[in-house]
Amino acid sequence: MRKDVRILLVGEPKVGKTSLIMSLVSEEFPEVVPYRAEEITIPADVTPERVPTHIVDYSEAEQTDEQLFQEISKANVICIVYSVNNKKSIEKVTSHWIPLITENTDKDSRVPLILVGNKSDLVEHSSMETILPIMNQYSEIETCVECSAKNLKNISELFYYAQKAVLHPTGPLYCPEKKDMKPLCVKALTRIFKVSDLDNDGILNDNELNFFQRTCFNTPLESQALEDVKNVVRKNLTDGVCDNGLTLKGFLFLHTLFIQRGRHETTWTVLRRFGYDDDLELNQDYLFPPLKIPPDCTTELNHNAYLFLQGVFDKHDKDRDCALSPEELSDLFDVFPYMPWGPDVNNTVCTNDQGWITYQGYLSQWTLTTYLDVQRCLEYLGYLGYSIIAEQESQAAGITVTRDKKIDLQKKQTQRSVFRCNVFGDVGSGKSGFLQAFLGLNLMRQNMIREEHRSYYAISTTYVYGQEKYLLLHEVFPDFDYLSDADLACDIVCLVYDVSNPYSFEYCAKVFKQYFMDSKIPCMMIAAKSDLPEIKQLYGCSPLEFCRRHKMPPPQSFTCNTADAPSRDIYIKLTTMAMYPHARLRCMCTCNRCTFCLCQNFLNSELLQMVRAKLYAVVLRRHVSQVDLKSSSFWLKASVGASVFAVLGFAMYRVLLKPR
Repeated sequence: MRKDVRILLVGEPKVGKTSLIMSLVSEEFPEVVPYRAEEITIPADVTPERVPTHIVDYSEAEQTDEQLFQEISKANVICIVYSVNNKKSIEKVTSHWIPLITENTDKDSRVPLILVGNKSDLVEHSSMETILPIMNQYSEIETCVECSAKNLKNISELFYYAQKAVLHPTGPLYCPEKKDMKPLCVKALTRIFKVSDLDNDGILNDNELNFFQRTCFNTPLESQALEDVKNVVRKNLTDGVCDNGLTLKGFLFLHTLFIQRGRHETTWTVLRRFGYDDDLELNQDYLFPPLKIPPDCTTELNHNAYLFLQGVFDKHDKDRDCALSPEELSDLFDVFPYMPWGPDVNNTVCTNDQGWITYQGYLSQWTLTTYLDVQRCLEYLGYLGYSIIAEQESQAAGITVTRDKKIDLQKKQTQRSVFRCNVFGDVGSGKSGFLQAFLGLNLMRQNMIREEHRSYYAISTTYVYGQEKYLLLHEVFPDFDYLSDADLACDIVCLVYDVSNPYSFEYCAKVFKQYFMDSKIPCMMIAAKSDLPEIKQLYGCSPLEFCRRHKMPPPQSFTCNTADAPSRDIYIKLTTMAMYPHARLRCMCTCNRCTFCLCQNFLNSELLQMVRAKLYAVVLRRHVSQVDLKSSSFWLKASVGASVFAVLGFAMYRVLLKPR
């Protein structure tokens, strides 16, 4: 909506242009009228639309044609004034003024015109019979007002209609020749209907209509008023009301009726509430609200945004199979000007056996978009009407900006829910297979993916100590010399090599030494294609020895060549390392040779489990006699045993924490 309105008054000399302005300001007819009134600004608080209004007079005696052309180009609305008792001034409207204005305005930005018949106090008849054919001939004419500067008749109404012509123009909404709404207006109102149809049944029921009314006009409809509206639609349209609810056809008919009856400000109020500008395009301020993101911070959806997106999913999952078929997905994105998700999305998130995006995959894709491109996420939420349906100030209310990662490292804890893992590896090392395996696809199903539909991202959920977290895997293009900042910015690094290729590990070792050896980002080595015979890597040391030297967990064996879905254990380990980068997690080790593995095997041994069970039985079943309890030797033995156990436990704890 415009921040101010500029009204220009033009017309033949002596028709009363200056008198109209002075009568409005002083509320009385001036005895002495100058050739031209100075520009007047009416404050916002005294105008009906609460917008500052500038009124500009034109005088042929005092101004040049060049000055007139400049004023025409600056005006938001032009009032062509004629005298109702002067036929020549009426003829000049079409022979001179309208062509002049047309020549000096941009063809794409049509300026609304108001015809003003002044000096109505001097005649007993109306000039409307003469003016109506002119109004029908020129679509840019919004309305005609007959007034009298002397009697102050319709003076305030004149400037109200001029303001209204700018703030609520008919032109973008309605085509007088066809007596119907224009396609852009129909498209915008159709989106508004679908966003407001909360259960997606194609009908606005009473609850939805009341929510719509409250959203747009800050007041609900009375029951009788609601019935009256539906009765008007029923009388004029057979399929405008269905199951006592308003259909899309009925909704569009109502707005056509509003416009035809001169109440187009009602339609504009609805359009602007749903984010549309004067050109019936979604406003950039609506789609992209301000959101400040400091360096080293990430963006995530908050709880309210997830609830909203869950509601959108449920609304379009008509067969309740917890997946969106292509038709359901198309219906969901029908409120978008374009299809936002391409075929690669089906290989980025989890899908069902039919290749349809599941509920979990749907939320994962939204999480991915928010993390990688929050501005696009804001845009998408805007198309879905998040700020309206969730009753928030803007889409930015659905975004959480995480704190600086440095603070997480200092406090040794994080509140983030999304962790990024960049996957490095030479060509053919198995990176793509590693990503697709995260989505539950084994090698056989991966081979069915078309090359043009492959994705360099994979995202899904894992559970770490009972907490649901998102792990985002990103396959980095194996160009060692051109790694960007985005390639290096992550929470954990995954270095993949092919155990059956003797040259594969060298790339991983170089990437680690060049970019990550001195960083605080945890790294994990993945020994991919472990189902194939392992061949010695042609490098200065073995992968296991390399990991020990650089205090990394030992290489993790991985294969996606399985009958069922590949194991997800390795992804849980990655998420755990990303969540706790300060901790040297020994639980990754599977070598069965290091101190940790020996201690872990001892703790899990059958002997120790049996001893522990016996001790529990003694304590819990109270097999200790009263004589033993009174004996000092018993308590001495118990104290010594507890001390030994504590010392051994502390020693084991130190061993586990001691860096390799």
